[in-house]
Formats: sequence, C-alpha cells, structure tokens
Amino acid sequence: MNNFTLDGKHIIVTGGSSGIGLGAAKVMAGLGARVMLVARREARLAEAVEEIRQAGGEADYYAADMSVRDQVIASIDAAEERFGPVDGLFANAGAGGPRASIVDYSDEDFDDIMTLNLKSLFWAMKRVLPSMIERRDGAILATGSLASERGFSDTVGYNASKHAVLGVVRSAAAEVARHNVRVNCILPGVIESEMLTDLADQLGGGNYDEGLKIIGRMAPQGRVGTSEELGNVAAFLLSDAARYVNGQSWAVDGGILGTIITGG
Repeated sequence: MNNFTLDGKHIIVTGGSSGIGLGAAKVMAGLGARVMLVARREARLAEAVEEIRQAGGEADYYAADMSVRDQVIASIDAAEERFGPVDGLFANAGAGGPRASIVDYSDEDFDDIMTLNLKSLFWAMKRVLPSMIERRDGAILATGSLASERGFSDTVGYNASKHAVLGVVRSAAAEVARHNVRVNCILPGVIESEMLTDLADQLGGGNYDEGLKIIGRMAPQGRVGTSEELGNVAAFLLSDAARYVNGQSWAVDGGILGTIITGG
C-alpha cells in the first residue's frame, strides 16, 4: 500500500514565502495537501500562494512574525478557521543571526535568535498538539540544521538554537508517541535559500555563481541541493508513509554529516 500522499491533509508551513519553506509547500500542495503559508512578508506570501494555485494546488497565507508569540498563535487560529484541524506542522521559520565570536556576540542578538529559531517552535507545538493528541493523529516537522549536530564557529546563537530545536523535537516525540503523533527534525545542508544566497555572494566576492560552486564543494555530491529535494523529504516525513518514523534527525545534505572524503 502506497501512503506517500498528503491528499486532504492540512499542513502549516512557517517561513513559507521563499526558499526551503516555499519549495516544500509546493511539493506538499502537489501531493494534495491544503497548505497554509506563514511568514512576515505579505507580498511574497501572496505571490507564493498564487504560484501554488496556478499549479493546481490549494493554499492560503497568513502574515505573521514568528518571533512574536501572539502572532504565532493567531496564525494557527487563522489556519484552522480556513482549512480545519491541523494535520501537519512544518516549523521552518528561522534565521542565521549575526556572525561574531562568543566574546563579541551581544546578549540582544542571542536572545533574538533563540526567540525566532526556538521559542517559535515551542509556541507552535503547544498550540497544535492538544488537537493532534485528542484526534490521535498528526505530525510535526521542525527545521534544524547541520548546526544541530556540529559546532560552527562565530555563530554561537544560531548553533545553540539549532541544537535546542533538536532537543525539543526529541522531548516532544517521547511525550506524544503514545498518542499516535510524531515529531521529527529535518537537517538541511547546503540547500538553496536566501541565507545561502547571501553566503554565496560573500564567498564569491559578489559573483553568486562562483560562490555557489564554492559552497557546493562542501557536499560530497559536489553541488548545492534544491528546495524541492528537501521538500520531498519533508513531505514524506509528514505523510502516513513515515508513520513509524519518530524523534529522528534526518539530514538532507548531500552526505556532509555522514561521510569523510579521503581520496580524489
């Protein structure tokens, strides 16, 4: 029996106006999901929803800042009013924060990145889980990072927040598994996104394509991954085909975390 479909499922995608979130939303809508996109930029959200609808998918949007608790709750309220109970949450909103050594990293920057990357996940989970538990059905997927498993220099706030995201996922998975609700974490490697665009411009000295080649060489597969490739895995993890996958960190990284290249 093939359960790799999202037909009729209501899925919220935060950070859904561009990059990984939008790529995943397109895949999920193509598999039959009713997708609610949440992000700050309303104009970009409207464009994203129109793209999905033009392709035959069902989608709507709600503009919200995921670093503000009341707006997180309001976005989920609006999603339920539009599409009914939430079957899946892709908690993808996040940011990289500043690059600075620990001694130069400001308290304010640390608090800001922890709020957006971590607290927003906590708030959203608390809001959607009661209904999922009552219905004994639902799945949550959080966007972690290679920084959920490794230590990166000059980015202590981001690194700490993404380690913590994985901890929250594992704790929630342990709590709700008995209610037939699953919680997992996806770890993007070098995947096309706005964050990656900025890095490519820096590394390429303003030459985006050259910077992208440099970044791509980080992965054993020798290239940057697409948002659609990550979206395929995200869709699977939120589908019934993954109904026995719980509490996992799933890397989509071209082999970075799992390999060591020793020869040419």
